[in-house]
Amino acid sequence: MQKIKRIFEIKEIGILLILLVLMLFLSIATDTFFTAANIFDVLLNSSFIAVMACGMTMVIITTGIDLSVGSVMGFVGMFMAIMMVDFSLPPILAIILGLAVGTLFGFINGLLVTKVKLPPFITTLGMMSVGRGLAYVLSGGWPVSGFPDSFMISGQGHFLGIPLPVIYLLVIAVVSHIFLKYTVLGKYIFAVGGNEKAAKLVGVKAEKVILTTYVINGFLAAMSGFLMTSWLGMAQPNAGQGYELDVIAATVIGGTSLSGGEGSILGAVLGAWIMATLRNGMILLGVSSFWQEVVIGVVIVAAVALDRMRSRGEEE
Repeated sequence: MQKIKRIFEIKEIGILLILLVLMLFLSIATDTFFTAANIFDVLLNSSFIAVMACGMTMVIITTGIDLSVGSVMGFVGMFMAIMMVDFSLPPILAIILGLAVGTLFGFINGLLVTKVKLPPFITTLGMMSVGRGLAYVLSGGWPVSGFPDSFMISGQGHFLGIPLPVIYLLVIAVVSHIFLKYTVLGKYIFAVGGNEKAAKLVGVKAEKVILTTYVINGFLAAMSGFLMTSWLGMAQPNAGQGYELDVIAATVIGGTSLSGGEGSILGAVLGAWIMATLRNGMILLGVSSFWQEVVIGVVIVAAVALDRMRSRGEEE
């Protein structure tokens, strides 16, 4: 009994149970939810959010936030498209440059937070506007298409019947989990989020740790932009608009505390799957798109409220 009790005390188990209950309800309420095609569709749609949630988890653990991920995602996708279509660059070079640009966004966010001492909310809110504006400047407001097949295979291909973006997500999640849980820098991320002053007293270079989390987050937002553009077969200047809320919601639902010092990659991925399952279920149930936004908003507020209640409970 004690072993079973310990298992259910694991936060990710509770999140997994919520996902399973939601899936069970939708399986009973609809005839089409629990089909292989629909399940893979849910996993595919969630992969773009989940990839960014891996990076957002690290940022939030350090008590930061990044509102620019959706815009970085959209800008990087457009940047890669322009490089291939207008400048005739090989896909691999366009991808590398796009990932570098996304990483640069993360680096700038990190510098502004750690060196200029701007609040993360204000910094990334400004960069969100910069990224979105640059996407429109590059494209003139028009979508861009006409990519080589070698570029689109990463988004549209399959391996053993599994969409390749899901494979990318699993690899990224495993690497992120190992980095966060089993490396010195990963332990420093938790230390800085738990108590930055105490971490500095024992020799942790907190600013470098925080900067690193924003760089990783920018890179993963760019990776998500690459995967989505490859999947769609076109780049749109408004791609990723509003995704920052879904990413933050997935991260918080997954158990990452906005107060810092607590979180996991597994929880973030499960949180992304819950969000995607919820959206898919509402579509299958015929819920109006307007009401879908209301429900998602309520879920986000509820997740943050529960996080705050849990934090206050731990303090007491």
